[in-house]
Parts: sequence; C-alpha cells; structure tokens
Amino acid sequence: MTEKQTHSFQAEVSQLLDLMIHSLYSNKEIFLRELVSNASDAIDKLKFASLSNDTLVEGKENLQIHIDVDKKANTITVTDNGIGMSESEVNKLIGTIANSGTKKFLKGLDQKQAQDSNLIGQFGVGFYSAFIVADKVDLITRKAGTKEKKGTKWTSTGKGKYSIENVDCPDFGTSVILHIKKDEKEFLDDSRLRGIISKYSDHITVPIMMIKASENDKEIEYETVNKANAFWTQDKRALKQEDYDDFYKSLTYDFEAPLTQLHNRVEGNLDYTSLLYIPSKAPFDMWEPKRKGGIKLYAKHVFIMEDNESLMPLYLRFVKGVIDTADLSLNVSREILQGNKVVDTIRKASVSRILKELEKMAKNQPEKYADFWKEFGMVMKEGVVEDLANKDKIAKLLRFATNKSDDATQTATLECYVKSMQKDQKTIYYITAETYESAKGSPHLEVFNKKDIEVLLLSDRVDEWMVSNFGEFEGVPFKSIAKGNLEDLDSKEDKKEKEKVSKDYEKVIEKLNEILEPQVKKVKISNRLSESPSCLVADENEMGGNMERIMKSLGQDIPDTKPILEINPTHPLVKKLKTKIDEDLAKILFDQAVLSEGGQLKDPAEFVKRMNKLIS
Repeated sequence: MTEKQTHSFQAEVSQLLDLMIHSLYSNKEIFLRELVSNASDAIDKLKFASLSNDTLVEGKENLQIHIDVDKKANTITVTDNGIGMSESEVNKLIGTIANSGTKKFLKGLDQKQAQDSNLIGQFGVGFYSAFIVADKVDLITRKAGTKEKKGTKWTSTGKGKYSIENVDCPDFGTSVILHIKKDEKEFLDDSRLRGIISKYSDHITVPIMMIKASENDKEIEYETVNKANAFWTQDKRALKQEDYDDFYKSLTYDFEAPLTQLHNRVEGNLDYTSLLYIPSKAPFDMWEPKRKGGIKLYAKHVFIMEDNESLMPLYLRFVKGVIDTADLSLNVSREILQGNKVVDTIRKASVSRILKELEKMAKNQPEKYADFWKEFGMVMKEGVVEDLANKDKIAKLLRFATNKSDDATQTATLECYVKSMQKDQKTIYYITAETYESAKGSPHLEVFNKKDIEVLLLSDRVDEWMVSNFGEFEGVPFKSIAKGNLEDLDSKEDKKEKEKVSKDYEKVIEKLNEILEPQVKKVKISNRLSESPSCLVADENEMGGNMERIMKSLGQDIPDTKPILEINPTHPLVKKLKTKIDEDLAKILFDQAVLSEGGQLKDPAEFVKRMNKLIS
C-alpha cells in the first residue's frame, strides 16, 4: 500500500475509545504504564525471535525503550527497537480488538468500575489508553527483518476513524507519538513521567531511557530511569514486603497488594528461581476458558512465554508470578514445553510449595485463609478431581457450609467432620443444590437435623462435579442424602415401625403408583421426612435432580429416568389419602416435592388450580 487510506473503527472500539476518553478519570497516568509494557513485550519478542535468526536485530545489541518529551510540539514519544509490526499486524492489532473479553469489559463497566483503570491492562486494550491524555496518536512501526520501505504509519484522533499508510522507516521497532491535550500538559513534565516510570515500570528488565538534564542544551545524553533488573534474582533477605508488593503490582496491574508470595531459589539437579504470588482478589476472568496465563516463563532471564497450562494446574490458575530457569533451551516452543521433564519437575515443586503455604496459612492465620477461601475456594475444589497426586492435601484445604452452620460461610473442614461423626456413622453425608438456601431448607435434611447428624451443604457450581468424583476422605465414603435409601440411620425399632406403617399404607401406595406412574418410578414410605409431606429421591446409581438440571442447562442430553417419591405418613395431607385417594392431592404431593428440591413444574398453572381446589 502506498496511498493513505482511512478506515472506521469497529463499533466496539469506538465505544471503548469513548469510554476511555470520557470516563476513566481516576488514574490517567496509566497510559504510560501500558505503552511501556507494550514496548517491553515487543523487545522480549525480538530477543526470542533473534535466537534463531540473529539478523533481525540488524547489528543493534542495545534493545531499549526511549521516552522523549517535546514541550513546544506538546508531544510525548515512546519508542522501542523491538519486533515491530507489519501493515497487516497494525490493522489487526491496532485497528480492531479481537479480544473476546472486550464485550464483557464494556457491558460490565459501571461508573464505579470505570474509575478502576486496572481493568485496561487486564483486557489487553492498553494501547487505547493513550487517548486518555492525547487528542491525536501517531504510530510508526517497521517489522524487524523487513526493508526500510516497509514501514507503516497509523494515525487517529480517537473519534471513530483512523488512517494507515506506507512510509519509509529507517529503524525497526515502534514509535508511539502522543499529541497531548491542552488540559493534560502536566504529563509533559520530565519529573512527572520519571515518577510514573518508577511507580509502575521500575522492574521491567528493559532499560527505559530519558534525556539527562544538562546545562548545555546542545548536548543530548540519555540515562536509564528504571532499575532494569530481574527483580526475582535479588536476594530475598535484602527485600522488604513493600518491594514484593510493588513488583507484584507492576507485574499484574493489580492495585491491591497480594495475599502472600513464595520466593525460592533452587540449585542442584535443576537450577531455577520462582517468585509466585497469591492475589488478594480473584481476577475478573477466572472462569473465562481463554483467559490469559499468569505465570511468565524465562530462560536465563530471557522471556519465553506467558503460560499457565504447562507451569501450573488449572485449579491454581489464579497464581501469578515468574519462573526463570537455566535448564531450558532458549529456543523452546510451546509444543516442546508440553511434557518437558524440566518444566514438569518445576511445576510439581511449585504446586507442592503453594499447597504447603496454604496449609500453613490455614493453620496459623485462619482469618487470612478465610479471605483466600472466599475468593478462590471454588477453583480449589477442582483440584480434588484434577490433581490426583495431591488429592489428600487439597481435600484438607477444602471448606464447607453444613446444616450446623449459622450462615452460608464455608468454614467446616473434612477433618473436623470425620472426627465429630456419630458413633455408628459410616459415611460423610452431603446434599447438593443450586443455592445455600435451597440446600438448608431441603426436606431431605429433616431426619438428619432430628438426629443431630452433620450434613455438608454443597451449592457452588463445581460441587456436584467435585463430589461425584471425590470417592472418600480418610477411608470414609461420601453419600448423597437425596439418593438411595437411608436404612443405616434406622434402629431396629425404627425398621419395625416402618414395616408396620408400610403395610398400613399398602393400598394408598398402590393407588399412588397408578396415578403417578408417568412421573415416578415408585412411591414408598419415607424415613427421611418429619415435617414435609413428600420428597423425591434418586436411585443410588442414578443422576440426582440437581445434576440433571445442571446438565440440561449446559445443553447436554441426559438419560430419561424417573425419581422415587417418598411420602411422610405422619403428615396431615398424606393421612387424608387413607380416607380417600384424591388424584389432585396425589399430584400436588409430587409437584411439591419437585419444587422443594429446586425443580421446575411442567405445568405451573395446573398446580395452582389443584392447590386452589385443595384449600377451597
């Protein structure tokens, strides 16, 4: 392309630009953090690419970021000699936003959140933050390894359109020129920019250069204004918590300090350093399938990739940090990384350290661990199924609400549950439901509350999957109180009484089976109920009602099974059936049981008619 062409932004980009220009009031200075981070990434990419093709650097060994201020022209220029971009890459990366999270970003941004500029970096749209302080932005770039005539210039005022043209570009890399708004001239101050760099970018390993103050205006000398060292290589005995916190914030764009960090130097069969952080708050995209990884992998201080799948199991995806090893080849690729013995060993050791740290926190700092569990409890539950090697360790870290809890706060441990089990109790009882309130109010709990037996109340969306794959804890199996029979709860006297009542209700049960045959597998007398008239129970080896609802919501085909309807012979509604078998009452008992476990009626209007008939 030789002639300048003008294009319109995508609708999402225009909306994003408008939001950034008019809504992000609280922390305008982050524009420099974002541009420096982009420049640093570009240099890291060039370093990596040049390992297999040293001609890319074109003889320039000093890879740096330059920040120049021109007060007369009202401009700030951020220049890097990194990998650069081709014309097609500029169109793809600057002209559009391909990040699927952008819609969520825009949709979920209320006025309070709009002032949290931390979200910008998290969503990968940092370049556009330049328009917070600039009314026009020029980007001039050339891909390393291409000819000087292959440069590209991109220009926009941030008002819905941008132009792009081919230009001669003597140097590879990228320059971003910000034409500063009249009311943002504070950022043209040299000391102001140095302060921002110190605050956000001090630990970036690439030197950030600015013109050194000199009495002789004709002499231009640059100096490094950041520490430009690998923070994690420093002796941890010389570091303060404030240092760790500052590095964490520069690494993650999080404005809150981390909950804790683990800094380890390992020498021996393997030589590596790891600095891993556990955040204070869960990241917004923790449940996004294509979320960005949180662990940066370095080989001999050279950035290789940002990845979580190979370096950390999925259930620890919230962990942030860096791992730097001298035992990885510098030309390692993502494909080679998978199954690499060095990486596998580092991963195994890192997971072990994190679990030990959490175990120590749970024991010595229970309030701090409660904060951790509130943020990351749900993902930790995934580990019981995903990480069989550490299943027992993870199981001890789990927390649950029970029928003995005062509220939905998850504080009960499996160790305490097992220790406090009743004398003849052989299983860990649980119930799953969509909400804590549904679980707490379930009729299935009535006999357990009556007998003072503890039951785990599982209402997190991963609980059904977790517990169905759990098996046992310290030799004690898990059992759903909504499946199978509960004969182990009955004394000899209870069993005799149940047999007597069942005979007394034989005709009622026979008739109910006829009426409800399309909906239920069978009707039987319950030993679960003391207050409610009825409840639904699944066979021991069949899918429970809550699991069915989850599978259906995911669009999954499930086998066509019928539940068992259990009735309470002491309830007035059930006693009525001994006098007269009322078909409407029989169907009401079934519908009530469906509702009590959180299900939906196929014909709510018909249920209302029957209820009206019953109470009239």
